[in-house]
Amino acid sequence: MLGDLALLRDRRFALLLSARTLSVLGSTFAPVALAFGVLRLPGATATTLSVVLTAQSLPTVLLLLFGGVIADRLPRNRVMMAGEWVNAAGFAALAAMMLTGWTPMPLMAAAAAVTGMGIAVIFPALTGIIPEVVPPERLQAGNALLGLGANVSRVGGAVLGGGTVVLVGGGWALAVSSGLYALAGVLVAGLRMTRSERAKPGDSVLADLQEGWREFRSRQWIWVVVAQFSVLVMAIQAGHGVLGPLLAEQSLGGAAAWSAFLAGEGVGTIAGVVVSLRLRPRRPILVGTLCCLPVALPYFLLGGQAPLWASVAGAFLLGVCFDVFGVLWQTTMQREIPPESLSRVSSYDALGSLMFGPVGLMLAGPVAERVGAPAALVGCGVLVLLSTCAALLSPGVRNLRAPEHASR
Repeated sequence: MLGDLALLRDRRFALLLSARTLSVLGSTFAPVALAFGVLRLPGATATTLSVVLTAQSLPTVLLLLFGGVIADRLPRNRVMMAGEWVNAAGFAALAAMMLTGWTPMPLMAAAAAVTGMGIAVIFPALTGIIPEVVPPERLQAGNALLGLGANVSRVGGAVLGGGTVVLVGGGWALAVSSGLYALAGVLVAGLRMTRSERAKPGDSVLADLQEGWREFRSRQWIWVVVAQFSVLVMAIQAGHGVLGPLLAEQSLGGAAAWSAFLAGEGVGTIAGVVVSLRLRPRRPILVGTLCCLPVALPYFLLGGQAPLWASVAGAFLLGVCFDVFGVLWQTTMQREIPPESLSRVSSYDALGSLMFGPVGLMLAGPVAERVGAPAALVGCGVLVLLSTCAALLSPGVRNLRAPEHASR
């Protein structure tokens, strides 16, 4: 493990780690601020929050493939820089509206949509840039350390974001989020990448997409897990984006209680980093998929009106399992997919995984108004279990083996 920590002395990795940590801190401030800022607007309902969050997630889903093509053609550090600054602009606009009290819903949705565009650009570029910065034998360690920075930010952001909302309101929390994204963009701009020949002159965007699709569909383990996550993310978006904050506002004490839940999840992801640094499974995708089963637990606890401490404990377990899955998944993708296609394949991965997320956000509010937030949260837990059990039936998921040197 000490050898893996030597990565921290590499300037490019340190810059990437710092930028990613600040970016995630900004993204963690934003959900608490946006959720409770919208819910506290005059006349706002759960459906109002669903509309704003759906407007944010739809551009992410629609533009991910384009983001993957761009990240395989252009310097990935420049693509990430642009995405960070787009996010900064979107959250700055949301902050300005909240702080001035002028919050027309079409403009709120439009500003949220801008932040969704930034996410669509950042994600494929990030997946592709890691193998350019980290040596092949240190990939899992690099992903784990990047996860550590992100997870510390999630814990700090959940606590600080909730505290900022409670003390001075959602508008100031969104302003902080904007500033953090802007600073992350500055750090990414400082990366000096070697020139790549990934894009071939004359290739069309359609040809690039077709090549990425061939790489994606040729591997059963990828498309099966992506199909699983299309359902799982729909449940998580509904539970974390709308139903959890709604239940917290109704019966758990508001933003402070929901921040405690998110902080518990964040602490779990930090513990998951320790597991990820030491775990070297021979069948990484099988182990990662099994880690998705406990993700259902916090939704059952919230839906069953368990004490807050129990729900926070469930969120902690969710964080551990999700971090282990994420490191194993990212590392396997980076080992198995050719570097020149990696961002496009990761964009298909993200598109498939997120495609039903807007549906979860859009339905969560109306369903909660019809059957109540507790029952809707239990339904989210059931969807997580069913989708994960279905993925475990796939031979590709169960049988993919890591290289010999990676499992030692």
